[in-house]
Amino acid sequence: MNPYSRQLIDEDDIQAVTQALQSSHLTQGKIHQEFEKEIASFTKSKYALAFNSATSSLHAAYEAVGISKDDEIITSPISFVATSNMAIALGATPVFSDIKLDGNIDERFIEKTITPKTKAIVPVHFAGIICNMQPILELAKKHNLYIIEDAAHALGSTMNDKHAGTFGDIGIFSFHAIKPITTGEGGAIVTNNEELYEKMKLFRSHGIIKKKLYDSDMTQMGYNYRLSDINAALGRSQLKKLPSFIEKRAKIASYYNERFKHNRYFYTIDVAHTSSRHLYPILLKPEFQCSKEDIFSELLEREIGVQVHYKPIYKNSFYTKLYGEQRLSVAEDFWRSELSIPCHQAMSLDDAKNVADILEEILDKYSYKSCVR
Repeated sequence: MNPYSRQLIDEDDIQAVTQALQSSHLTQGKIHQEFEKEIASFTKSKYALAFNSATSSLHAAYEAVGISKDDEIITSPISFVATSNMAIALGATPVFSDIKLDGNIDERFIEKTITPKTKAIVPVHFAGIICNMQPILELAKKHNLYIIEDAAHALGSTMNDKHAGTFGDIGIFSFHAIKPITTGEGGAIVTNNEELYEKMKLFRSHGIIKKKLYDSDMTQMGYNYRLSDINAALGRSQLKKLPSFIEKRAKIASYYNERFKHNRYFYTIDVAHTSSRHLYPILLKPEFQCSKEDIFSELLEREIGVQVHYKPIYKNSFYTKLYGEQRLSVAEDFWRSELSIPCHQAMSLDDAKNVADILEEILDKYSYKSCVR
């Protein structure tokens, strides 16, 4: 099976983890601190903090900017549920704004969702594609709102030499196994705001400060959201290779772009900047949407990994019970259309050709089963 995305672990990574296992500290040592310095340097940020997941990173970021009961955040429905779940965990309400057909929030619709309760805008850089940030920054300034970038897909994505996650007040990254780099499970935040950095650092470790010797004091509510030094050792090794990983993904994506330029089955998404290429999404044309499940199943049967990113968050039963039925037209169409096909650093161009051949072969079988009436 060629998965839609996957990690690439080599001997350097294994040696790095082995050395961490042989060190004096498996957690709360110096390795995770070095990893944080390297993330900050890579993204050109003043501060970085490593967490045990991107979810806990989001929780810390939301808490740091003061999101609490009765507040609202504005975000995209096309994301993993953690983006909005962590706002709900703090008593706030996620307000979903519709998207564009690149999977990113449509900046034109954000302002009409702003209310006196709005505390932050949370753009999601879908598939490693950076949102149109300038108008979002202007809106945040106009309405005195925080911007927390969910860049879980986008470590290494840049626009005009500026990294995803560094446009707003706080940026969030994921190091889950299939993300641009991995620590197994893990995440990080970056920020240039020292006050927010200190708040998140405290929140990450039980809200405890060390006063002197054995005297510590819990000054606020916090959690154990730390990343172990074992995970951080893997992250440090992976981060060195991120540029080469992105280059490999870009070659696969370029092959697909050229191969699929004039195909009659689906649309591809243009990316006009350097992208992590965490995903390679295709959007089925309307006449193929009703056969999507069959197409998905056949791809798996042919050993082609495929996934859908994402069902709009508001369509999950937890959300419908909490907030009732919602509908955003472009998000719904995206959900009906989107398939993510293999694009990762463990692939060769021959692998990509095989994916394209099988995909087109399968889709050709369904070309007579039009959904359009």
